[in-house]
Amino acid sequence: VQFPRDALGLRSDMVGRLAAAPFPVRTGITGVLAAHLKHLAGNAESLTPHSARAVAAVTLDLIAAAYADRLEADDALTPEARRQALLSLIHDFIRQRLGDPDLTPETIAAAHQISVRHLYTLFREQGLTVAAWIRRLRLEQCHHDLADPRQRSLTIQAIAARRGFTDAATFSRAFRAAYGMSPRDHR
Repeated sequence: VQFPRDALGLRSDMVGRLAAAPFPVRTGITGVLAAHLKHLAGNAESLTPHSARAVAAVTLDLIAAAYADRLEADDALTPEARRQALLSLIHDFIRQRLGDPDLTPETIAAAHQISVRHLYTLFREQGLTVAAWIRRLRLEQCHHDLADPRQRSLTIQAIAARRGFTDAATFSRAFRAAYGMSPRDHR
């Protein structure tokens, strides 16, 4: 990844200390950054010019957060970079726990040491509620799993339960509303 030093919103001397330095991939922000870059590498050619600019901005925010984390200087980040980094951590947290039927805004907020109100504000800026975002991710995963021939031995309810849906009727209604067909028809 190449970018001008001033694009990170950090002082040049801080960026210089880490330029071309390897970052260990671990949990936290560097793990999120690594997963983001890996996903980006596999999907970059499908981005439109508009979405490429948006992804570039998010990528720079994640890199800035990883730099600040490495320098233990989160206060050196711009507020927008801090917000994007937090949102990326929250998205990653949710993705890793989609199968947990007890995944709630309260547990998400507590895990990130923020208020539920702040969590709602972060998601409102994306145009979705927390619950709607979780439901959309769960439905996307179920949609993918139901189309996967390797998962034919699993029942539809087993696939739904594995993604956090505890009630078959609720899952079926949500799936139909999202995709215009029943889970069985999709399968």
